[in-house]
Amino acid sequence: MFTAAQRATVVPPEPPTHPRLSLTAVRATRSVLDGGWWPRSRDPVAELPGLILALNERYGPIRQLMLNGHSWDGHFRRLAVGTRVVRAGWFSTVDPAILIATTERGDQIDLLVVPPEVSAATADIAMAAAADPSNQLRAPVILAASRTTPTVARSEGVDATTVWDNEGGHDAREGLGKYSRAEVTHGR
Repeated sequence: MFTAAQRATVVPPEPPTHPRLSLTAVRATRSVLDGGWWPRSRDPVAELPGLILALNERYGPIRQLMLNGHSWDGHFRRLAVGTRVVRAGWFSTVDPAILIATTERGDQIDLLVVPPEVSAATADIAMAAAADPSNQLRAPVILAASRTTPTVARSEGVDATTVWDNEGGHDAREGLGKYSRAEVTHGR
């Protein structure tokens, strides 16, 4: 249940930050995701306005967001972004690795959400995979695999052989080998 303060429209106190975002060049019907986003924190009031403005530019006005309620440090129902108000839904059933945005036209945009605490190398690999229009991996698989690529695994102390794709028992790294840090462009 939301309190009266949470039901009120939130007006961010700071100007929006430039999001660390990687979107597919073209929307592909076979693609699972439309791109990846790497927020700097778990504060939705600080992180979402910049993302919404970037998505508005690319896809048209965003009407609504759906996020995992347990992954963020606060919840609100409405957020003022520029001259518009965007509705937010916080659900325990939405995977923490996903953000779903809906445009005014009803188009759905599915983004991988890279946790803010991961390394830049991990984020770059995950975002490149999420923005690849030929990608058919789901967000949790991309995150798990990007954390265990050989160079990342050595630096983070993860045994790369223990992560398996949840849809068939294949090594989850198989689909990520082609992504390198140089392929991802986003603001830091």
